[in-house]
Amino acid sequence: QVQLVESGGGLVQPEGSLRLSCAASGFTLAYYAIGWFRQAPGKEREGVSCISDGSTYYADSVKGRFTISRDNAKNTVYLQMNSLEPEDTARYYCAAGPAVIGSSSWMYRRSYNYWGQGTQVTVSS
Repeated sequence: QVQLVESGGGLVQPEGSLRLSCAASGFTLAYYAIGWFRQAPGKEREGVSCISDGSTYYADSVKGRFTISRDNAKNTVYLQMNSLEPEDTARYYCAAGPAVIGSSSWMYRRSYNYWGQGTQVTVSS
């Protein structure tokens, strides 16, 4: 059974850091593009970052602050989030899609086939 499980969310103060994990079971993450999305209350789910076939992509709002990486041995993808801002508060989801997702499509939900349940990130003092 294909499953993605996010973890690592929590409450953090502004300028703090968190590392989110996306662990896969039932399939090998290395063969898929993995995206991170987030959804704040009352807002659309938006693409945050993606790692695909050796390429990485970031939303403009997180460039320079977030880093996506993959540990194939652990079948896990990470999202390191630094210099967090209150505007980063949202539920974060990881998703898996075809091995290659290009720069023009990584940010769209329709590019991905499998989704996790999400982990909440709250940035507040």
